[in-house]
Amino acid sequence: MNPILPGADCTTMAEVRAGVDALDRELVAMLRRRFDYMDAAARIKPARTAVRDEARKAQVIAQARAAAEAAGLPGEAIAALWEQLVEASIAYELAAFDRRAG
Repeated sequence: MNPILPGADCTTMAEVRAGVDALDRELVAMLRRRFDYMDAAARIKPARTAVRDEARKAQVIAQARAAAEAAGLPGEAIAALWEQLVEASIAYELAAFDRRAG
């Protein structure tokens, strides 16, 4: 198996694709960890109505946008991704809360 190269060192599309595929696997593993926190939140929150917190959602998206911009990434695009991520997380947490509540 060939080593995964940093993007700046890639000279072929095969190297680029191998790097992207490896990063995608890492991102999915990180999302698993993030969703584990949604499981914890569903367990900890006292009521289903506490799952959606618009102020917290706005804070999370703003933090992601700021971090993206600090890293030289397009803040608007990252904010849009985080909007989808947070909404998916809320849906997941609601389902986890419902499973817990039985």
